Amino acid sequence: ETAMGCNINAQDNSDSDYVKAVYRIGALVQLRQARPWLQPNIFFRLSGYAKEQDACLKILHKFSYDTIRSRRREYLEMKQKKDAASSEEDVIGKKKRLAFLDLLLEYSEQQTALSDNDLREEVDTFMFEGHDTTAAAINWSLYLIGCYPEIQARVDEELQSIFGDSDRPVTMADLREMKYTENCIKEALRLFPSVPVLARELKEEVVIDKYRIPAGTTVMVVTYCIHRDPAQFPKPEVFDPDRFLPENVSKRHPYAYIPFSAGPRNCIGQKFALMEEKILLSNILRKFRVESVTRREDLRILGELILRPENGNTLKLTPRA
Repeated sequence: ETAMGCNINAQDNSDSDYVKAVYRIGALVQLRQARPWLQPNIFFRLSGYAKEQDACLKILHKFSYDTIRSRRREYLEMKQKKDAASSEEDVIGKKKRLAFLDLLLEYSEQQTALSDNDLREEVDTFMFEGHDTTAAAINWSLYLIGCYPEIQARVDEELQSIFGDSDRPVTMADLREMKYTENCIKEALRLFPSVPVLARELKEEVVIDKYRIPAGTTVMVVTYCIHRDPAQFPKPEVFDPDRFLPENVSKRHPYAYIPFSAGPRNCIGQKFALMEEKILLSNILRKFRVESVTRREDLRILGELILRPENGNTLKLTPRA
């Protein structure tokens, strides 16, 4: 709904063709990564997986294109209305919420024309990269906060100072005040980055020590290991949100911490993801105390497309008085 302005009811309708296609595409990418003989396009095309992938992409792209055309028509109709206020408010006078796609359409009209294919690529990126990754980040944040009562106490203190005993919704001003909560999320993403490995194609030749890597080579950047470099993060296995205090961040290499990648192909939704995560964490921690049942030394993780606990994380939630 946030990305495209329509609700696909993924949680209530897991049999939706769109939902099934999203998850199957992820499984096919993981399968191809794990089987080197499927990586060359010629061999992948000879397998039955390529046909299945094309069928999934057809479903996904059709849904995106249909939504883009529908929202574009709505946008142009709104623009033609004489009363500007009526295009900004709904029937009860509240400001109308704009989806990510609406903002792209508005930008396209005002700045530079974006084709439906351009819009589809941006929306698909926002959709595909924004559900499992965000869920994983929230999972790891809750797990680690639940492992360390002293850190949870500091989060509680911050949330109490912002909300008191109120159960009101989170505002943008509240999000700006959740500095320690945000640092907890960032530290969770350091230890357990949602995407543990990134792939990039070299645009020019690179020399590392005695090794010459030619342009055009696909290189794998293992975020999970980079985030455990003791030269950048002393005692790297320790969960310490204070690593992300401004004075500590300034001492590190700018690419020492890359949970959202970096450079021109970094994650377009990283600020939105952090806002989502702070909202959900604050709502949970205002209502419950969290205790992690699974000990860190017993934790087993799966390094798939998304970093997951092999057997899930068991949390105990105790309602606050």
